[in-house]
Amino acid sequence: MKRRTSATKTSPRTSAADSVDELGGLTSLALLSLLAGAASGLLGACFRLALEQADDIRNALIAWAYGYSFLGLALIVALAAAATALAAWLVRRFAPDASGSGIPHVEAVLKGETPPAPLLLLPVKFVGGLLAIGAGLALGREGPTVQMGASVAHLVGRIFRRNAADARILLAAGAGAGLATAFNAPIAGSVFVLEELMRRFDTRITIATLGASAAAIGISRILLGVEPDFALSPLPYPAFGSMGLYVALGVLIGILGIAYNRAILASLAVADRFSNIPVELRAAVVGAAVGLLAWYVPDLVGGGDNITERALHGNAVLTLLPAVFALRFVLGAVSYAAGTPGGLFAPLLVLGAQAGLFFGTFACRWFPHFGSDPTAYAVTGMAAFFTAVVRAPVTGIILVIELTSSDTQLLSMLAACFTAMLIPTLTGNRPIYDSLGALHSSPTSRT
Repeated sequence: MKRRTSATKTSPRTSAADSVDELGGLTSLALLSLLAGAASGLLGACFRLALEQADDIRNALIAWAYGYSFLGLALIVALAAAATALAAWLVRRFAPDASGSGIPHVEAVLKGETPPAPLLLLPVKFVGGLLAIGAGLALGREGPTVQMGASVAHLVGRIFRRNAADARILLAAGAGAGLATAFNAPIAGSVFVLEELMRRFDTRITIATLGASAAAIGISRILLGVEPDFALSPLPYPAFGSMGLYVALGVLIGILGIAYNRAILASLAVADRFSNIPVELRAAVVGAAVGLLAWYVPDLVGGGDNITERALHGNAVLTLLPAVFALRFVLGAVSYAAGTPGGLFAPLLVLGAQAGLFFGTFACRWFPHFGSDPTAYAVTGMAAFFTAVVRAPVTGIILVIELTSSDTQLLSMLAACFTAMLIPTLTGNRPIYDSLGALHSSPTSRT
């Protein structure tokens, strides 16, 4: 007698029920991404407004202190040192994961290597970033907004009792919303999640990411306005013959990107060698140096948007560009090692715009038939430097296009980013966040 075997078959009714559950779960995730994005956008916009006020206060204090000669100088140096030391103390005392950009920590959480940061990170990142960048450290506003956005989004997932997978998706979407808010760049924020944080395309991740970035920008633009951060007049499309020049620009920036990555890691290594000295004291030394610099050249400290603005509008002094580039190059690496909250993206854009402008000025003089506007090279240099350091070319290109409204430079960006990514990859230079992530897992990490 033939033995009867039982086979489990999914009935049409069961399949339909599972489909309804899946759609319901996706719908609720999408709605929560909007909520998380709106909260991230509001927090990020408030942070940007606070930073603008901090910059104004710093500049006003310096202008006032000029009237008191040496005493004024001592006051500015002391205030910068105290603000930086306080930021480092807040990080050490209450939220060590708030140090640096926070993106390596977000990536570690998404990989399951470390638990999400406690909610105390939010005020520490906000206040610490405000103190450090407001004091004049060459750090980016996107580091705090990315990590705060991720923390807010994860809180939304916990409140609404989402499973672990959806909580991670919301955390990543919130991080993208934070980046979108930092630069008024919704598409770049979304692409950053897919290209850098998650490194894969997935329906649920994509929907949540798009929703969070859209909601964040919708809220932040109410407070910050709708104009791009660096609105430029339309640039001409690059001539095909100029592609060789943009490839050469990418080679140059690829080499500079390797050097910048090494400078950041070297500055962190030096900081670790002095780990027996309290981090607050080390931060105070950095802050004092920045305060001294701010006394003599106040326009060269801080996040650097004003420097990028001058480069993009051709107002930079060509003969001073190498010196300013070198100063910001060193200042960015040293600032990152101070143990305070602050990101890397804004300083990268400063360096890329300057390198591109310098290269483009000579390229336009020597090859005038290939174009006569160095601004196009400055714009392209921003995307290329981002690519050389972060190794996320799509994010870099879209970010710069959204920042400058320069979609006519897409072909030149592709050419420059091609070699800017190729050179570091061939030489074995790791992307900066991979390197910082490895340090983050170390007990002596300061990133």
